[in-house]
Amino acid sequence: SRTIRAMRTALQQLGPVGGPSAAATLVERLGLWDDPGRDERPRVVAAMIGAADGRATVNGRAGGLGSPADRSVLRELRTAADTLLVGSATLIAEGYATLLDPPQQEARVARGLPREPVMATISRRLDPRLFDVPLFSEEGQRLVVFTEALDPVPPRPASVEVVQMEPGTLSAAACLRRLYDEHGSSVVVSEGGPTLLHELFAEGLVDDLVLTIAPALVAGDGRSVVNGPVFDPPLALELREVLRGEDHLFLHYVPAVPGA
Repeated sequence: SRTIRAMRTALQQLGPVGGPSAAATLVERLGLWDDPGRDERPRVVAAMIGAADGRATVNGRAGGLGSPADRSVLRELRTAADTLLVGSATLIAEGYATLLDPPQQEARVARGLPREPVMATISRRLDPRLFDVPLFSEEGQRLVVFTEALDPVPPRPASVEVVQMEPGTLSAAACLRRLYDEHGSSVVVSEGGPTLLHELFAEGLVDDLVLTIAPALVAGDGRSVVNGPVFDPPLALELREVLRGEDHLFLHYVPAVPGA
């Protein structure tokens, strides 16, 4: 009917401005603390940041797009995660170090969890630069490296488990199953990069997308937030929540149900 068509094409003003909401509140509304996971795999929350023109990095790093509010949201998501899944190229480029601040570590301990989530990464050919990432030198940090390579792994102060998979069998889905079955990971937060996020979406593995839009235009031919072959048709998303941290926007999407 004309009324329904008008409702679908109308614009809705997102205002007036609401009261302040802590990053922890956003994560609580996601319901991650008590999520039992999905059928044979964890719940997957993709957390990404992109410029207003869709670019994912500035000078090769996503950190150039962030803000204190963005970092706070990311740390709260990590606090509720059993495991973080990050592509090896992103780990190397961003120079990952300590994942959580003391208040978030204490919040995990109070819930009976380890102080830090497990960090998992995929490095098909076992890039040697991976083991120079500061996180691998932090005692007590648990890391899982999925690879198809047979290269020896240099000793590091962190606890590093290398899962060597048969050539041609290493996929995001296979890694999630191993994390679910062998590490009890019910909630996995993936921080990219764009190529890993494409694979997760292509395999229907993303349950939530928390996308930060930075108030910047990067241009150039760098990678977008999702990098890979065209989705045909495009994957539809459903908007659940919009928050603002100064000039950064925080958007919570879930995959749209086909035919809904």
